[in-house]
Amino acid sequence: MTTAADTSLDRSVMPPSERRTLLGWMRRNLFSDLLNSALTVVAAAVVFLVALLLLRWALTTAQWGVIPANFNLIMRGQYPAEEAWRLWLALYLLGGVIGLMWRLISGKFSTAALIVFLIPLALREVPLFSWMTRFHLLVVAGAGAGAFYLGAYLPIQRSVRAAVYVLLGYLVVMLVILRGYSGDAGPMPTVTTILWGGLLLSLLLAFFGITLSFPLGVALALGRQSKLPAIRIISVTYIEFIRGVPLISLLFMGQVMLQLFLPDGFPLVDRVLRALVAIILFSAAYTAENVRGGLQSISRGQYEAAQALGLSTYRTTMHIILPQALRAVIPVLVGQFISLFKDTTLVALVGLFDLLGIARTITANPDWLGTQQEVFVVVALLFWIFSYTMSYASRRIEQRLGVGER
Repeated sequence: MTTAADTSLDRSVMPPSERRTLLGWMRRNLFSDLLNSALTVVAAAVVFLVALLLLRWALTTAQWGVIPANFNLIMRGQYPAEEAWRLWLALYLLGGVIGLMWRLISGKFSTAALIVFLIPLALREVPLFSWMTRFHLLVVAGAGAGAFYLGAYLPIQRSVRAAVYVLLGYLVVMLVILRGYSGDAGPMPTVTTILWGGLLLSLLLAFFGITLSFPLGVALALGRQSKLPAIRIISVTYIEFIRGVPLISLLFMGQVMLQLFLPDGFPLVDRVLRALVAIILFSAAYTAENVRGGLQSISRGQYEAAQALGLSTYRTTMHIILPQALRAVIPVLVGQFISLFKDTTLVALVGLFDLLGIARTITANPDWLGTQQEVFVVVALLFWIFSYTMSYASRRIEQRLGVGER
């Protein structure tokens, strides 16, 4: 049986030209023996055949005209075209907020920051985008880079807490910009949420669902481990009840039954808000269980050391236990958030036109019959881009914090 020491010895005696070149890597990993060589050849043939078929379909058969014709509908739903400048304003501010938060958290420019700032520039190369869209993306990238460098001169203390305050402030400002405040007239007329749709609605539901469900889930996890029976029972009951029902049932309850529990004369709750509340409540229960797993991984010695230093329960939890617990469950939390982003497609079943709902509307249009494959390929690609971005950010955070290494 080959051991790790034998493998290390084999590599050490290999010529440098084979140790560090592509040929040497292929020899060790793809053609190390007869079985591996056969599997490599078969896998390469399958990949080549599938890629050839996909390229033939994409270049000769696919009707890609459906995408530019419905591009605005896919991006923002029925949001008024004359108010689309507000969406770009929100993106400008988002670029600036990301740059400022990076300065507050990291304090230095890194390869990861370069990749983040290059994303808008890479999107400019998409053939479907007009020159105006490419200009807006350039401004977004410039806002992010400018905010990063200007952050060094602002009288703000560099800390994660300051970055959180910046993010929360942006959430409020973004909602005001998107919804408006001046009624039917004025500089920012009100745009009801029923007109929000497409990628805009999917991102908003995911963004607010993740942001608001996380602190609620942490509070539930701490409540489940509380020594106070009332708090512990309430937390356990909530977690187990929510985890016992599917998300779609909560969405239907929010859309149909929520108004029945409110007093007579109470204003009708917005449909998007009802869906968002259901998503937050659902995600918080699973976040609580993930965080509880991290809390249970902390050794008893950590608590005893904090008590020996005379720290209160609050300081022990917030400054010693909780940071270690969250650090241990970063991969699980990010996986849950990615799942939450994809679960936002369920709101299409309750009458909201998210990205998937818009895609179904387009394919049902008589002018675009037979274009289901093209539309859903683009939708899948959009979901993959944002999901992979979250996954990449998670890996960078894990590397920075040394998860699994120390």
